Amino acid sequence: MTAQNPEPPVGGEKMLPKEPLDLPRPPAQASPLAEQSEAARATGVAGRPKSVHQNTVETILEWTAPGRPFRKRGKQYYLTSLLIMLLIEVILFLFSQYMLMLVVLSLVFVAFALVTIPPHDFRYRISSEGVTVEDHFFLWQELYDFYFKKREGIDVVHIRTHSFIPGELTLTLGTIDREHIKSALLPYLPYREVIRQNFMEKSGQWLEKNFPLEKETIPR
Repeated sequence: MTAQNPEPPVGGEKMLPKEPLDLPRPPAQASPLAEQSEAARATGVAGRPKSVHQNTVETILEWTAPGRPFRKRGKQYYLTSLLIMLLIEVILFLFSQYMLMLVVLSLVFVAFALVTIPPHDFRYRISSEGVTVEDHFFLWQELYDFYFKKREGIDVVHIRTHSFIPGELTLTLGTIDREHIKSALLPYLPYREVIRQNFMEKSGQWLEKNFPLEKETIPR
């Protein structure tokens, strides 16, 4: 059975006007998946906000501070250290451990050099791309988290890295407040409030507390 062709319109009848093709089409409604992809593109790596000007690097915080915590030591510190070193050297000499004697001498020499020579000032910079310590630059993707500690009475921020080397960055705050550093790092790195001490740190604190090399002078 074949389909019949429609009869041509009668000459006296007028055809209805067709819909014009140049009218603007109604906007298509975006799907939820497309909205999520747009939101993901508006957000940077690891959820950090993307800067409005993507081709510029924005400096968030910059300061100078000593490269490491430093505190001047008195004569009692050197005398106590020398007495302990001599006692260890005598014990090692009795057991004929001459190589260990040289190691102990080297360690004491390095310790005396660190507490005698003050460190020079480092330039620290936190930007929208990472952290700069002097001439070393670390991207945010290379860093893991951060926490604060007090060493030699000075606030220090520790930033841990994903790689084993260097493993951790130590930035002395100097005159910068903790809250300023925290507000600059929080958009990019998680803040670890509590850090468990390892065996070496606990042992060092126990020795420092029970067998201090010098007595702390209390200011009047």
